[in-house]
Amino acid sequence: MHGETGGLLARLGHVISSENQIALLLARGVIADTSADVPRTATEAPSALRMLNLVTAGLALVLPVIAAGQAGSHLSLAPLAQLVEEAVVLDADVALACILHNQSAGDFAVRHSVDTAVITALLARALKLDDAVVRSVLLAALSMNVGMLERHADFQHKAGPLDAQERAYLRAHPQAGVDLLRAAGVTDAVWLQAVLQHHENIDGSGYPLGTQGEAIGIGARLIMLADRYCARVSKRSYRQPLLPNVALREMLMADKATLDAPLASLLVRELGIYPVGTFVKLLNGEIGVVTRKGLNATTPHVQSLVGPRGARLDVPLRRDTRVDLHAIREVLSAEQAGLQFRPDQLWGRSARI
Repeated sequence: MHGETGGLLARLGHVISSENQIALLLARGVIADTSADVPRTATEAPSALRMLNLVTAGLALVLPVIAAGQAGSHLSLAPLAQLVEEAVVLDADVALACILHNQSAGDFAVRHSVDTAVITALLARALKLDDAVVRSVLLAALSMNVGMLERHADFQHKAGPLDAQERAYLRAHPQAGVDLLRAAGVTDAVWLQAVLQHHENIDGSGYPLGTQGEAIGIGARLIMLADRYCARVSKRSYRQPLLPNVALREMLMADKATLDAPLASLLVRELGIYPVGTFVKLLNGEIGVVTRKGLNATTPHVQSLVGPRGARLDVPLRRDTRVDLHAIREVLSAEQAGLQFRPDQLWGRSARI
């Protein structure tokens, strides 16, 4: 078995004896060599989309093992966190687009943690945090909900208000997650603090301890922002996802008192008013997708897929939204846009499946 870069991960005949080993191989981009007689001399270009899909697959295996209390199971998270970081470095725009366009990649509980880690990595890079701190915070983002893993799907599908027992369970899951991670062998204080505090609010209205202000670690403050944005733009069984620009506006208005204001502003600067992956209609009537950040938050790069008269274009057309004719008129939902496309058609090799 080989990784995405061609390195040998396991020789023919090696026995894979645990789910942890499977997750580690998935995290490193395992490729089975079905022909012992044909040497591997060429490798495909790296793909941020493929990396994140591998993280999702690996995390789906690792989290239940941690939740089951297996000692040492946390070690399998390290290569997954590294892959998230590598995907964001390789192509941050593709990583962001995956949040909106790759929602069928896995179970919501797992995929949401990966999406949250992507935004967290983006913000941490913008802040130029120490590499060790970034890695600890990404580990926390990936494991933030391990304390409620067995019931996450129940909350995902619940449309009405929570009852008293459900509220108590929800408020207890950060501490439950810390307890599970400690049982697995985690001693990293930054990681554990971020998991414990990722639902705390700046004004002290959060849980589980009502911690406020600067007493909330930077990791938890980043994860909290990323968690809220990703939850809002994700489809639930009982509601459609919010439009990305609406999700950001709602956070800044409805959640204003609970947010770290400078970090909330950083989130808007990094994502833009029209985050990558957003469907838009231009002033000339074309419909397309935001594919790259622009020079400012309001003028991203767009590739049009539908012409002014509603006909599908033969090839995507790059549009600079600083030009009046190609300025953004409105944001569309996926249903309104009605578009299907392969990610690599818009983002190239780093978005190959």
